[in-house]
Amino acid sequence: MELRALRYFVELVRQKSFTAAAERMHVTQPTISKMIKALELEIGAPLLLRESRQLTLTDVGEIVYRRGLDVLAAHAELQDELNELGTMMRGSLTVGLPPMGGPLFTPIVAAFRQRYPNIELKLFEQGSKAIEALLLNGELELGVVLQPVDPDIFELLPITSQPLWLIAQRGSRWEPGNSEGQPAPVALADLRGESFVFYGESYALNDVILNACRAGGFTPTIVGRSGQWDFMASLVQAGMGIALLPMPYCRRLDPAAFICRPLVEPEIHWNIAIGWRRNAYLSRAARAWLEVARETHANDVQPLA
Repeated sequence: MELRALRYFVELVRQKSFTAAAERMHVTQPTISKMIKALELEIGAPLLLRESRQLTLTDVGEIVYRRGLDVLAAHAELQDELNELGTMMRGSLTVGLPPMGGPLFTPIVAAFRQRYPNIELKLFEQGSKAIEALLLNGELELGVVLQPVDPDIFELLPITSQPLWLIAQRGSRWEPGNSEGQPAPVALADLRGESFVFYGESYALNDVILNACRAGGFTPTIVGRSGQWDFMASLVQAGMGIALLPMPYCRRLDPAAFICRPLVEPEIHWNIAIGWRRNAYLSRAARAWLEVARETHANDVQPLA
């Protein structure tokens, strides 16, 4: 049943005149007559009794009029809700976020909340490998992932690229710096034989470091795992071993308690991006999140400082 025909019929009943209904709907009288006749043919019964100048509803016409009011009201309500969502008045968005990325995305979360206060933002905290899987099966629209990922599958908005640094307990053999008192670089191969505080197995950074160590000719001895950078640092401070953290987190540590040195040969980077499945539909809320992220980071790879 065509919505326009139903709207013309309801207006005709209200106005009790083809001429008045045509004027209200800004169409010609023959257009109203044609649409009413088409509606009657579709239903298979007359809707109106045309007696002289009087228009009287048939029993079928009474039902179509009463239900037509409900249908038109529901359509108007649907349109209102869609318009509200279109202007970001309401809705929800779930974004996958690795726990280590929390401080990095705080400005984006705050800016999004300020601009769209009625959008419920849900942060799904998991490792980036788990987030990739949820993006692939459509359970998440957007998620923070560690590069590299397959460009044939994901589209990306790069957010930051940070080198990993070695952190160790004060008093360990990594204590000396260079002649200028700056932290001297440490080659990855020099970490052979050390005990490592590692990332959880669901974290892509776990695989990145593990593969780099194996390429360097050794398999690291793992004595603990965590996805929380501050807890990893606490385990290092407690003497469990060393860890590799993104440089900005190293700068947050107490220099009286920790040694922090750049890692080289090779450098390992924490390349963070917002990802979504290529060619997938993105809701207005998701597109708004990406817009806020682009503005917050000025479309450039930004340091976390």
